[in-house]
Amino acid sequence: MTPEEIQAGRERWQRRYDQAHKRNADFTTLSGVEVEPLYGPPEGVSYPGFDRIGWPGEFPFTRGLYPTGYRGRSWTIRQFAGFGNAVQTNERYKQILGAGGGGLSVAFDMPTLMGRDSDDPRSLGEVGHCGVAIDSSADMDILFDGIKLADVTTSMTISGPAVPIFCMYLVAAERQGCDLSKLDGTLQTDIFKEYIAQKEWLFDPEPHLRLIGDLMEYCAHNIPRYKPLSVSGYHIREAGSTAAQELAYTLADGFGYVELGLSRGLDVNVFAPGLSFFFDAHVDFFEEIAKFRAARRIWARWMRDVYGATSEKAQWLRFHTQTAGVSLTAQQPVNNVVRTAVEALAAVLGGTNSLHTNALDETLALPTDESAEIALRTQQVLMEETGVVNVADPLGGSWYVEALTDKIEAEAEAIFARIRDLGNDGTMTSGILRGIEDGWFTSNIADAAYIYQRALEDGTKKIVSVNCHTNTITKGLEILRVSHEVETEQVRVLKQRRGKRDEVAAKEAISRMVAAAHGGENMIPSMLDACRAEATLGEICDALRAEWGVYREPARF
Repeated sequence: MTPEEIQAGRERWQRRYDQAHKRNADFTTLSGVEVEPLYGPPEGVSYPGFDRIGWPGEFPFTRGLYPTGYRGRSWTIRQFAGFGNAVQTNERYKQILGAGGGGLSVAFDMPTLMGRDSDDPRSLGEVGHCGVAIDSSADMDILFDGIKLADVTTSMTISGPAVPIFCMYLVAAERQGCDLSKLDGTLQTDIFKEYIAQKEWLFDPEPHLRLIGDLMEYCAHNIPRYKPLSVSGYHIREAGSTAAQELAYTLADGFGYVELGLSRGLDVNVFAPGLSFFFDAHVDFFEEIAKFRAARRIWARWMRDVYGATSEKAQWLRFHTQTAGVSLTAQQPVNNVVRTAVEALAAVLGGTNSLHTNALDETLALPTDESAEIALRTQQVLMEETGVVNVADPLGGSWYVEALTDKIEAEAEAIFARIRDLGNDGTMTSGILRGIEDGWFTSNIADAAYIYQRALEDGTKKIVSVNCHTNTITKGLEILRVSHEVETEQVRVLKQRRGKRDEVAAKEAISRMVAAAHGGENMIPSMLDACRAEATLGEICDALRAEWGVYREPARF
């Protein structure tokens, strides 16, 4: 770009910055030195390719979505939590909010993630162990007791049975007297990544996409602030992908959901702002920063040039980040505090909109109160003490970071082309579905994981306390254990609820939902009625399994 073009961009940014809200905070260094809100090329200097870097708050958003960076609003501290029953998890949520957390993120147990009730024989021994058990809307009432859903953003990490869980959340909000149209939060819902990486599905892809399309329509028309889809790369990375694969597969999935919305006749400028993203922050510091910057740039360009989005908000890639669970070690687990801090800093310097920091003991069990507080304080130290909130995109213009950003972007674009070639009509959706069917995604991730594992075993790559620096004076940790009584009590309460509810109303509501599934009407209203009647998650999902069948992954060798 010419010096004149760069100067014009700086002036545009300055006007937007001057008009934007800024936090009332100290923006000096620890030594009291005043810092500028933004740094760029020196005045009068030409910078080839600067249009790909640009200015914060301006297309292609490489440097962030807002002209103020974190001076306007710092990232949301959103700690992921859930264990045992709704009463126990509610206590943890109040602890998080009381300690300064800015939002809630719900972890569900395995039976809930698979659409099973706690008294299902297949749930035996799993109730409450990797998250909270939710069987009906009454559990949602307890989960958020004393927490006004109208006043807190709530993220829910669940995909297969995401839509009935969302309906239970809406019923709980109704019972609190909330105006549902004002609710704000995020539902994961992303079913593509289940077939690609995490393996928690219920049906074939097409029925899941039917439900997701209904949800997108319902939220666009009735709950405009709510984000019905959080497209998740986290689980793809945790399964062993490279950074470029995580980025490309995740954005490809996002493009598939854009195509779904367009196929429903929705306006891309209306529904696209309801899509958000969820990325992993791994331990390779600069690679992660470059990944986040490339993600914003790619998404903005594709939304504008391929899918016709004209509004800025429809071009924005907003994302939540979680530090890498797979990077945590059971050996010398106190070292995980350092890993998590480095990963969190990468997410912040990459411009994350919200952040969860893993606890040091999560490789062994669910976090204790103490380890959860350390994880929360890690974010607060970054936010309050390090000065990283003072300058927008402080690494912008770094030769290394910009080169890495360009490289990851180029790798992602090559993967997009391959995915589209897999399909039969040139759409991303067709390619994704074919890639799922053929095992293309899973085999590529497996290859990447194998290469990394070989590098660990031959010592090329190092993990402290695993294949180097293994001596220690640290002692074992006291870890959180979920009592078997949690399952016994959950099953007892579930039986009691079934006995007290209006059985006829529950069954009739489920029948109406199945009729909607068989026909073409939006399923959300009838599913809401089933949840209001205290139909259970297992009953709702089993009725849909009877209608749509179940998906079984083909055996591959």
